[in-house]
Amino acid sequence: MAVTQPRNPHAGAPFIDDAATIRAHLEEVSVPALLCSMVHMTGDPSWIRRVERPRMLTTMEFQSAMPAEEQAAVCDRAVAAIVDYRDRGCEVFVPSEALVREMMEFLAARPMIEGSVPLMMEELQLDGVDTRAVTWRDTVPEARRAESTVVVIGCGESGIVAGIRLEEAGLPFTIIERAPAPGGTWQANRYPGARVDVGSHHYSYSFEASATWSEYFCRQPELQRYFEHVVDKYGLRPHCRFDTEVVKATWDDDAQLWRVVVRDAVGREDTIDARFVISAVGALSLPRLPQFEGMESFAGPSFHSARWPADLDVTGKRFALIGAGATGFQIGPTIADVVDRLAIFQRTPQWILPNPSYHLSVPSGDKWAMRHLPFYGRWFRFLMMYPGISISTDPFRCDPEFDDLSGRGVNPTNAKRRDQLTAWMASIFGDRADLLDKSVPAYPPAGKRILQDNGSWLRCLMKPNVDFVNTPIARIEPDAVVTTDGERYEADVICYATGFQANDYLAPMQFTGRGGASLHEQWGDEPGGYLGITVPNFPNLFLVYGPGTNLAHGASIILHSECQVQYTMEAIRTTLQADARSIEVRKEVLDEYMTRYRAEIDQLIWSHPTIEHTHYKNRHGKIFTLSPWPIEVYWKWTHTVDSADYMLF
Repeated sequence: MAVTQPRNPHAGAPFIDDAATIRAHLEEVSVPALLCSMVHMTGDPSWIRRVERPRMLTTMEFQSAMPAEEQAAVCDRAVAAIVDYRDRGCEVFVPSEALVREMMEFLAARPMIEGSVPLMMEELQLDGVDTRAVTWRDTVPEARRAESTVVVIGCGESGIVAGIRLEEAGLPFTIIERAPAPGGTWQANRYPGARVDVGSHHYSYSFEASATWSEYFCRQPELQRYFEHVVDKYGLRPHCRFDTEVVKATWDDDAQLWRVVVRDAVGREDTIDARFVISAVGALSLPRLPQFEGMESFAGPSFHSARWPADLDVTGKRFALIGAGATGFQIGPTIADVVDRLAIFQRTPQWILPNPSYHLSVPSGDKWAMRHLPFYGRWFRFLMMYPGISISTDPFRCDPEFDDLSGRGVNPTNAKRRDQLTAWMASIFGDRADLLDKSVPAYPPAGKRILQDNGSWLRCLMKPNVDFVNTPIARIEPDAVVTTDGERYEADVICYATGFQANDYLAPMQFTGRGGASLHEQWGDEPGGYLGITVPNFPNLFLVYGPGTNLAHGASIILHSECQVQYTMEAIRTTLQADARSIEVRKEVLDEYMTRYRAEIDQLIWSHPTIEHTHYKNRHGKIFTLSPWPIEVYWKWTHTVDSADYMLF
């Protein structure tokens, strides 16, 4: 091993803390991540070859089941080595590829799954190189690049990474965003309690780590600031048109261009000509409102959760929260103690995964380690990321010899999980059997989006000013919500936490492709794209977070977006370097892919017939939203473009 030159950006900043201060900081770090960092500091692999080691890998517990006495022993022993590292000028050692794999398996507490090591090497960037960055800019003549204008639709997490890669490629581009600022879902969803359910140190770009997260699962304002920071750091604002929406896009067969019609906030329309269009609108952007009799008659504020009024004060109000899914379960505990009365209306119970870290703040010692200890933050990211990747899709596979359609479980492990989660809920509810009966779903665990909590939701339901209602709603009156049993729940405010139109991709925009093909007519109720990215009859159109790419397993959607943008940039490179003007996926390629997609998704839990009222399914009960592929498999597929899959013109 040798000392790196120049200093790797992930190696941490030099520090002057004394031994006592260092030891105090170590009380608050993830010891497994610290042990890997020690290898970088000392060049000594024995740090991960001793008896002190993780027993298992879980995103819920960052010590990975290491006993407290082992953690203390590691921290005691580490102080002298860290002081020596400080005094040597914070020089770091480069582990061999074989040792890096050993470090991964040390944290995973088991052998790495096939195909995951190259993915994790790319994610960790231990050499300081962003290998997903575009490096082919100079292989395309400047004049060719100048005429290859790109329109990106959306400035959320996927639109931002698309803009960064287009800037690296030297292509002219415009990002159209209907909101007044970047951030996507984190700009729109500003309701109380809004927070991410993927670890913050993982829910971030691989190339833009943050050592300043205040919580392990951050809330909306901090996430919004992160995306604003990235936009500004990479100089994207001059490329952005905010408060502007895409109305329609029409492919001009003769000019081999997209004519993109946009409309600003005051209704003015103009047309942008683009060689390529990248849709980065997300799947959860159109609010879904229920249809109840009398909704328009309500006298007080009523709104969808994604349209929470900025000046709304709910203190002392009678609040009706309609919806108890991923959004409702964040809002309820946040406002329960300030409202006069809270009525929560649940259609379907949700499975909840106990996560003691869900509301935890990142302590100062952990922040110090993120800033100063070499690659500590990278290995902490591994701890958050790899558990989802390592389980693949196997736990979600239906076992036809086990499944009895009762909803108990789709395989033995799934049924055991039902018992574990039910027991956890019962331990919190105590003698409130009525609440347990309302809270335990009839469908198998993980059949819908599983929620994460530290018990705050269940304890909220037990509060004396909270009504937990699972009787269907009959109508809305000017001052109340009335259920089908005739009960009236008086309300001053109604919030509809009722989700989004997840199956209506790209709506309300209209896309007209080659030969006048309508994208919405071509899709009907069964949208599909090759790898979820490209569609026959629609040249030079690329979808990020397109059909069949939402994740109910495995990893952060940001990783998926980085994969899809990398594939998109490879397709654009293929087009430009071939001196072609357009690229279009072959129909037979999509057909073969969709056959494989259908065969795989139909075997997984989300397609189970006991699961109803889920945004994963279309009105016919079929799924075209979720990815059925293991993360490392999809990553490999999106790494390169096979030109044989496409027609170049």
